[in-house]
Amino acid sequence: MARGKELFAGILIVALVATVGIRNVVPADALAPAIVTLLFAVAALTAGFALLCRHDRFRIMWFDLAGSLTFIGVVLSILIEPDQMVRLFALSDQPE
Repeated sequence: MARGKELFAGILIVALVATVGIRNVVPADALAPAIVTLLFAVAALTAGFALLCRHDRFRIMWFDLAGSLTFIGVVLSILIEPDQMVRLFALSDQPE
């Protein structure tokens, strides 16, 4: 299972690099929702890959990784305030 730990660490490093890249593109209020969305998307891709995997041992490892990423996304979503979501979807030309 050491391979799974290395893979999980690699996925988190890629998510961290993507977060640094996203930070320059989205406003600060939208950073937390963007990170959570990124984690959920990576978790969905990981679960999809698990469904394609034929070996039970590796399938369980991929599902564990997907579940861990989903759990991290849920925990980080606690940090999102409702005002951030409203500002994320509100039109920028409307007054606050």
